[in-house]
Amino acid sequence: MKFTGSDHYVATPDLQMAVNAAITLQRPLLIKGEPGTGKTMLAEELAKALDMPLISWHIKSTTKAHQGLYEYDAVSRLRDSQLGDEKVLDIRNYIKKGKLWEAFESERQAVLLIDEIDKADIEFPNDLLLELDRMEFYVYETQERIQARTRPIVVITSNNEKELPDAFLRRCFFHYINFPDADTMKQIIDVHFPGVQQQLVHNALEVFFDLRKVPGLKKKPSTSELLDWLKLLVADDIPPDVLQNRDSSSAIPPLYGALLKNEQDVQLLQKLAFMARRSGLGG
Repeated sequence: MKFTGSDHYVATPDLQMAVNAAITLQRPLLIKGEPGTGKTMLAEELAKALDMPLISWHIKSTTKAHQGLYEYDAVSRLRDSQLGDEKVLDIRNYIKKGKLWEAFESERQAVLLIDEIDKADIEFPNDLLLELDRMEFYVYETQERIQARTRPIVVITSNNEKELPDAFLRRCFFHYINFPDADTMKQIIDVHFPGVQQQLVHNALEVFFDLRKVPGLKKKPSTSELLDWLKLLVADDIPPDVLQNRDSSSAIPPLYGALLKNEQDVQLLQKLAFMARRSGLGG
């Protein structure tokens, strides 16, 4: 059972090694990298490639660790008891299973995605240490122990918004997805746009990587934004030479709204274009 990427996901040799090492060690795979580098998609494509169910737990700032195990709805039980509902006789009617519980009781080995773990409270990762280590937890309301039928493959993503605890990091196999170089990016484009005009791809990549080099950008465009931009270029039938003939006085690329995501970066490029025009006039 080896992961080598998929028809829709280009996995570098380093990433393939990390995924397969985590599976062999039976440790959670902690994936970091710039937003838009395919961290979440990795879990999705891993599940498809290995023919396993995917169970996704998307973390928010308000998410608590116990929600991944289960939640007990005491309020509904109290209300039903006041109404004389017989459901109250079985407390299990008020236990909502969390994503870890789903993964643990899956009849087939599953891929469990814990997405953007760094969004939660700093104690969140530590609160899951024992459960991820032992692959079991205790339900106090029903006095039963839930143990994993088959150990899920756990993929945890982080955008580095906050540091994760050392105790948690020690239990993970770590991999940082480096931003793709031009060759890898071309492979990614070929996967998503088979048959696309190669000159357009070449020129678009030049513009894209030049844009990422602009000093002072608040948010550099990512892989997903490049793919959106290229989709628009193809849909609008933009000729390759429109990108090829750009000069410094037209610093903002066509359909830039797919690449630039805030007004500060647009203003920065407009300022650079203005300065380039002034420089050209002065020369």
